[in-house]
Amino acid sequence: MAAPWQDVVRDAAAVRDAAAVAVDAALLAGVLMRTGEQPLSSDVVNYAPFTLLPSAVPRALFEQAYAVQQDFNLLVDAISQNKEFLEQTLASTIKVDDFTARLFRIYMQVLEEGLAQTVFLGINRSDYMFDCGLDGTAALKQIEINTIAASFGGLTSRTADVHGLVLKVLGKTKEASRLLPNNPAKGLALGVAKAWELYGSQSAVVMFLVEEVQRNIFDQRCVENELWNRNIRVIRRRFRDVFEKGSLDGSRRLYMDNQEVAVVYYREGYVPQTYNQQNWEARLLLERSRAVKCPDIATQLAGTKKVQQELSRPGTLEKLLPGRPEAVARMRATFAGLYSLDEGEEGDKIAATAIADPARFVLKPQREGGGNNLYDEELRQVLQKIKDSPERTSYILMDKIKPQPALNYLLRAHSPLQVSECISELGIFGVYVRQGQEMVLNEAAGHLLRTKAIQHADGGVAAGVAVLDTPYLV
Repeated sequence: MAAPWQDVVRDAAAVRDAAAVAVDAALLAGVLMRTGEQPLSSDVVNYAPFTLLPSAVPRALFEQAYAVQQDFNLLVDAISQNKEFLEQTLASTIKVDDFTARLFRIYMQVLEEGLAQTVFLGINRSDYMFDCGLDGTAALKQIEINTIAASFGGLTSRTADVHGLVLKVLGKTKEASRLLPNNPAKGLALGVAKAWELYGSQSAVVMFLVEEVQRNIFDQRCVENELWNRNIRVIRRRFRDVFEKGSLDGSRRLYMDNQEVAVVYYREGYVPQTYNQQNWEARLLLERSRAVKCPDIATQLAGTKKVQQELSRPGTLEKLLPGRPEAVARMRATFAGLYSLDEGEEGDKIAATAIADPARFVLKPQREGGGNNLYDEELRQVLQKIKDSPERTSYILMDKIKPQPALNYLLRAHSPLQVSECISELGIFGVYVRQGQEMVLNEAAGHLLRTKAIQHADGGVAAGVAVLDTPYLV
């Protein structure tokens, strides 16, 4: 699966020249992040980390990932509407995982009160790696689906141009012309705009719910600017702003600073550290409102690791998507081995297997945002400690995927230029809008390739481990 420029990787002078061009091109193109030292100011910015060269991706697997995205959109939406499935699946998890339990309590409270929301917007990203079999053939294996705050749709919209220029500088003009155009920011904005339109109030705004620390603001601005270009007003607020200034009227319309909010687009809210008592109250206020939440709390719960594990059980997909055998087959073909650690014989057995052979597995808690998974000796130690405790049900086990590494340079500000053995993860953005029971929009909205050095087991771009990349189809 080598790209046609592995010769270049060994040419130190050519690499140095290309890297200088690449960094300036990234700054020119707006592949930017705020600095760690000044995360709340755009006075000083730097380029977001990225690979010097685009990475090889098997064309057949790339096309397979795109082909299955609409199926996954339908699946996530079906789960979000299935109270019985969510209740049963998360029953063991909410006993031991306080964060999931609090989300679930809000979900139940809002259902009991009766949903005010009638338009539903999903922006998710299904992430895959390329598992290299013993015979050397690669297979597409799903890592997870992110149903809240799936990021880098903006910056990755600008990365292919940078890589195209690098290839030209290296004398690979023909190859540069084969890089695919990619604009998830536009696709995500299309979904938000459709939801805004169906909400039915021209004067209402879209609210980006953002973090206290906003290093990745330019990624969000790419989507934001697409909305402004459609004359849709956008405001940016934090949970604490919602707590202090948010209100609902008699019809449960949401107001912020006297502006009606049509769509709440979460770029925050997926980790426990976000929430104090005030922020939980703000989340409840948002969920009770008529505004279109992206995601609503049911869709956030649909993205939990426990749900992912349950989907791999025989018969589960068929129950959730009756009458869609082709969609079920396409999705199942991407599943890696997933195992329950619930209490009982099945959980005891898989826990013992993983303790005996930890290199075969990944231990995953119910968390988003990267950097949470456990591997190898750390996996063994944690599992050994919790194997006889209900706490183990807050995790799932997954087969460890073994991709084929390739050489590349990871460009990071203030870091030396050195070659690394790297592996990549492909994400496909999906967007859907449902009004009542009618699916109004369902599409794949673009892709994201992230690459990291093989010594890092886990973590994305925001976590400071992976870097942005562009697929070169082979």
